[in-house]
Amino acid sequence: MISFSNEDTRFQLKQKRQLKNWIGQTVSQHNNQVGDIAFVFCSDEHLLSINKQYLNHDTYTDIITFDYTNDHPKNAISGDIFISIDRVKENAEKFGKTLENELQRVIIHGVLHLLGYKDKTKTDKTKMTTAEDVCLMELTKLTK
Repeated sequence: MISFSNEDTRFQLKQKRQLKNWIGQTVSQHNNQVGDIAFVFCSDEHLLSINKQYLNHDTYTDIITFDYTNDHPKNAISGDIFISIDRVKENAEKFGKTLENELQRVIIHGVLHLLGYKDKTKTDKTKMTTAEDVCLMELTKLTK
């Protein structure tokens, strides 16, 4: 099951059904199935407090993914994905993207983490970005 909720923000996600289908398709293409994936949209301050409390990082970030896949049946990915809408808006401006485009990239970034992708090294970041680009192209096909 894929769910979307808000924590301390009034953000309204559009096209939830389409996004759920896209996420499900992405997971399936990686030979996995959707377990329980919860997306929580929040403020910079809320995500900063999570970052400090659970990761001992005192920095703003756009996303934090908590992977619970090992707690579920084989090939079912599960986790909580916290996304700072403040940071996504700022990054959209910085990279010349729409809020919707940047948010889609961040959403699939979290899903790819649950699928085992990493982004700590330059090589891993390149693989992650390539996978994000492929997924975003798939979303474009779904919306036509």
